[in-house]
Amino acid sequence: MSRQRDNLDADLAALATSSPAQLRQRWNEASKKPLPRLSPTMLRLPLAYELQAKVLGGLSRVAQQRLAQAASAKTQTRSASPGMRLVREWQGKVHIVTISETGEVEWNGQTWRSLSEVARAITGTRWSGPAFFGLKQRKGKAA
Repeated sequence: MSRQRDNLDADLAALATSSPAQLRQRWNEASKKPLPRLSPTMLRLPLAYELQAKVLGGLSRVAQQRLAQAASAKTQTRSASPGMRLVREWQGKVHIVTISETGEVEWNGQTWRSLSEVARAITGTRWSGPAFFGLKQRKGKAA
């Protein structure tokens, strides 16, 4: 990993002095995506990201989802914070979910992996946990 990191540092430093043709060639080597129509100055930014992602890993699934959601501009999701209590009535019964200080989801005396798992247990069908508990709202309605 240290050798890869050294190579990465050298590759990133070389971007500053690379010609537009070299940048385009490097993009084609580093990315399977089409070449963006950007100036050489701006192309250096996504190229640097692609090089780093190859060595250090890309964005997490959660980060990718948040970016996609922000780009679609249809909904907004608030994060469930430690100490938060979420209350939802379902078919006449009140359900209270607590987010522990370590971020675990607690409901009905058990620890669950996600809010979606709890929503599924309550309803018997697949639900987005954040939507079920009111953390995901359409843009315009979100506070």
